[in-house]
Amino acid sequence: MFEKVLIANRGEIGLRVARCCRDLGMRVVAVYSTEDRDSALVRMADEAVHIGPAPARHSYLNIPALIEAALCTGAQALHPGYGFASENPDLAEVCEDHGITFVGPSATVIDRLGDKVSARALMAEAGLPLLPGGVEPAAGLEEARALAAETGYPLIIKPVAGGGGRGMQVVRDPGELAAKYRQARGKAQALFGDNRVYLERYLASARHVEIQVLGDRLGNLVHLGERDCSVQRRNQKIIEESPAHGLPADVVRRMGEAALLGAKAAEYTGAGTFEFLVDDTGDFYFMEVNCRIQVEHPVTEVVTGVDLVREQFRVAAGLPLELSQSGVAPRGAAIECRVNAEDPARDFLPTPGPIEEFTAPAGPFVRVDTDCFPGHRISAAYDPLLAKVITWAPDRAQARERMRRALDEFHVSGPGVRTNIPFLRRVLDDPRFADGTHTTSLVADLTSQEPLG
Repeated sequence: MFEKVLIANRGEIGLRVARCCRDLGMRVVAVYSTEDRDSALVRMADEAVHIGPAPARHSYLNIPALIEAALCTGAQALHPGYGFASENPDLAEVCEDHGITFVGPSATVIDRLGDKVSARALMAEAGLPLLPGGVEPAAGLEEARALAAETGYPLIIKPVAGGGGRGMQVVRDPGELAAKYRQARGKAQALFGDNRVYLERYLASARHVEIQVLGDRLGNLVHLGERDCSVQRRNQKIIEESPAHGLPADVVRRMGEAALLGAKAAEYTGAGTFEFLVDDTGDFYFMEVNCRIQVEHPVTEVVTGVDLVREQFRVAAGLPLELSQSGVAPRGAAIECRVNAEDPARDFLPTPGPIEEFTAPAGPFVRVDTDCFPGHRISAAYDPLLAKVITWAPDRAQARERMRRALDEFHVSGPGVRTNIPFLRRVLDDPRFADGTHTTSLVADLTSQEPLG
């Protein structure tokens, strides 16, 4: 392994990685912005380096500052967590140039899969099914019209460089295309510095299911089963679970095989996630690959018993996978709820501010990943995630009941701070979620029925 690791992230994932480092006997270097100087990660770290002011572009996205922090502390490896620069091929390349091990796939792989167009082309060549649409980006409005006519409506316009559901535009009829195309290009440029977009068929009511893969540098690959991420607001996940309830075993098997085919074609190493949409007939379609640890990785960990961050470090150190596909044996069911500081009654608007009271749930088979504590301040500069609550049980019904109890125990308060806990309870109580028949349209259905406050 490594003697010292720099964690190029913050929040709960920074603390999650730091705890794994402790388990492996590795020293922890934290980096922090001015806003995070009193964070739980900084308090836990062996060393901490200030890398800039609160805006991420001046701190957590500042690659020269991250590299300088690693070099000046003697860190041998850098773990990027998720978000920020975790899928930036430049960070992986600069790490390699400076003799620092990047805990993730190579810059070449990140570049190939981070570009949605090249990823789609590679996966199509590997035999993975794609939704109807353009493999290449639309060069202009007239080409977009021609692609739309061929693809059919409704369709979705996606940024080539996008991620996290940001910047996408749904087009339901030809009259909307011109305005939505311009909006999508403008948002893509503002969010990602790249205005290229592509079109594909939009499944208004589908299941969002992903496959967790692991690959080592010797060419060994395994998948660890599926996660259902269909409960989303604004195309961003808020509840995830494993296994995907009611999905036929044959569909799961074929999705796993497809993910491994794609990972092999990409020469993937480390932890990665292949994301698919599943329609009401059971057909599935490749969407994208996430070249990093996922926010929702704990549900896979608790049903498989595999520490995914530990596996990331082992692969980065050049060690072979300890797992074989036949050795992956998921047990029971797990559900994760993302507790955010946001107001569902105001279109999930973030509610930053100081936390005065913070009581997390506990008890049998309840895991809480968080870096919050009384006195912690929720910053407006970053994602409003406060905690992830994960429950496990022998079956889904018990895991759901355990989650309802856990959310009832969760208490967060502070001036101006609101959370989405009441909305999470509402989703858990909805008959469609309770019986596992929900799709990606669930949150939109709920928000259209009655006020959320």
